[in-house]
Amino acid sequence: MTGREFLELDSPQQRLYLERLKRMEVIEKILNELPKADQNLCNHGAYFLGANASLLGLAANNFFRNILHVRRASLVSALPMAVIPFLSTVAAYEVFVRKPLFSGELNCEVCAVVRGGLIGAVVGGLYPVFLALPMNASLAARYSSSPLPGKENLLRFWLTTSRPVFRKTSWGVLIQVLTGLYLATKHHGIYIKVLQQMNASRVPEQLQA
Repeated sequence: MTGREFLELDSPQQRLYLERLKRMEVIEKILNELPKADQNLCNHGAYFLGANASLLGLAANNFFRNILHVRRASLVSALPMAVIPFLSTVAAYEVFVRKPLFSGELNCEVCAVVRGGLIGAVVGGLYPVFLALPMNASLAARYSSSPLPGKENLLRFWLTTSRPVFRKTSWGVLIQVLTGLYLATKHHGIYIKVLQQMNASRVPEQLQA
């Protein structure tokens, strides 16, 4: 190994990476020592947000099917409306809230709560409703279940069709916002517990030193 390679391995970026990795290992170890209720909420809390997104997607899919008089391919339209919103919501919450929080990259409570509310509103609430629109539009066109307008009236037609669906699902979107806010608040509280235990474990080490 040359001297230059050694210096590169011992660079500030390398040390920062190693310190962050060590911090994540300590946090993970403390998380495993917390009460089961905190562990379950930390590891599986986003699934509730994803399950609500699935229900909202299925409800929006049903509303659009009734409006467009689509009677065929019920399973084909229901399956993606249950799976895609669930996976998207859980992944978005994991990437933007839980992972940054428990890796030490997100220390601001307000930022975490705002992120949770936005993910609940956009990914877990509005996205499933928007996803149901093109799916059922394609089914209506394929099976000719409802007369569709020409290109000149297309935008007005879909705005009129979507308005009652968004009105009926508005309560579901509100529930998703509140669920996202609640989860982010609880996860930040668990993160504070982890920090307190980390600080408590450092005090005996400093006294011994």
